[in-house]
Amino acid sequence: MASRRQAQAVLAHQQPQQRVAPAAGKQKIANAADGKSRRALGDIGNLVPDQVAEGKPAPQINRPITRSYGAQLLAKAQAAAAVATNKQKHIIPSDVPAGKACPKPRKKNVPVKNTEEKITVPVPAQEEVKQTSESSVSCRKPPRNKETSTLTFILTSRSKDACGLTDKPVELVSVIDKADTENQLAVVDYVEDIYKFYKSAEISVRLYGYMDSQVEINDKMRAVLTDWLIEVHHKFELTPEALYLTIYIIDQYLSKQTVLRREFQLVGVSAMLIASKYEEIWSPEVNDFILISDRACSREQILGMEKAILNKLEWNLTVPTPYVFIVRFVKVALSDTETTMQKQMEHMIFFFAELALMQYSMLKYRPSMLAASAVYAARCTLKRSPLWTEALKCHAGFSEQELLESTQILVNTHAEAPEYKLKAVYKKYSSGEFGAVALHPPATKLLEELKDFKN
Repeated sequence: MASRRQAQAVLAHQQPQQRVAPAAGKQKIANAADGKSRRALGDIGNLVPDQVAEGKPAPQINRPITRSYGAQLLAKAQAAAAVATNKQKHIIPSDVPAGKACPKPRKKNVPVKNTEEKITVPVPAQEEVKQTSESSVSCRKPPRNKETSTLTFILTSRSKDACGLTDKPVELVSVIDKADTENQLAVVDYVEDIYKFYKSAEISVRLYGYMDSQVEINDKMRAVLTDWLIEVHHKFELTPEALYLTIYIIDQYLSKQTVLRREFQLVGVSAMLIASKYEEIWSPEVNDFILISDRACSREQILGMEKAILNKLEWNLTVPTPYVFIVRFVKVALSDTETTMQKQMEHMIFFFAELALMQYSMLKYRPSMLAASAVYAARCTLKRSPLWTEALKCHAGFSEQELLESTQILVNTHAEAPEYKLKAVYKKYSSGEFGAVALHPPATKLLEELKDFKN
């Protein structure tokens, strides 16, 4: 038994001694006790050596290099360099065959970078590992005044190159969209197709005539509820999309379900809750609607009505409301307006659009025509010349003659607004926040002259 152990000890001393680079971590040395020569476990791609092949670019590691992680890697590299310098010995990599000379190590000069720089440490070479003078490469941040391309911009550019659309024909992009050609959120390549779809889908949104099927609800009560909801919308500082979707949900539900008078306000509150959840990032809570309604509705009633409305509408809330057309037509209307007048024109268009929401008679017009009428009424009130441009006719798809009837309703509503009992819209747009556009004299005479001239 003793002789066997002595033989094993002799065989162990006869095996060539292997050493591992300090930056490569601890590796198990082959066990020579069984009489066979085993090599240490090779690189599996997760070790970071302190040396790379000379003259070759260092590949990037997969893990993101943060400041703390980069500091750790730099400290380890500096410690390994200090040990190698003190020992002044050759480092024999595990993959170098025995009996061959190994290149002499060089002193490692690891530059110390400030905290503003990122440190990138190379991964081990796949074929062989050699010693170099530097073990880390630093990447500086681009200057702040230099514009950097986003990932979305790079991917879009590559897609255009692959499809041969690098030089896009000018006629495919309208004049009003030229300024947004580099803005991916403007989707100028598809905006015309999007609005073609909106105009084909808005036919199903027309709900005029449903009031005849209601027993306890009439158009005056609808105007009262809309006036109150506009005030609540302004108080909660919600987006315009939420207001237009709220009115759509109410009209859609009333066209499908008979509602009692005592539940009418509950329908309006629940509709605004649904629209807020759909359009807002942070929608008001149920308790907010309970307080704003002076506790006329309980939490259980609001949630129950919310469920009933969604089931009746079959959860279909993605519809072309007048707002989507207003946004487009405002962009066209401002293209020929002075910079100082653009904000006033925009406020005036939305003033007429919200007046249209209160009028039940405006439901007989398509959402796109309602939006175009608001733009035409605003231009008439501000006395723009021409009142209706070729660009507006092209993008809206309506002529002046087609808009006279609906515009007359809006202008008459503006004229009656100071004496009207429901003044939420008039007060809102009489404030300085919206340029006090409601205080402009109404264009009643101008519309009458235009109507007589067209006839």
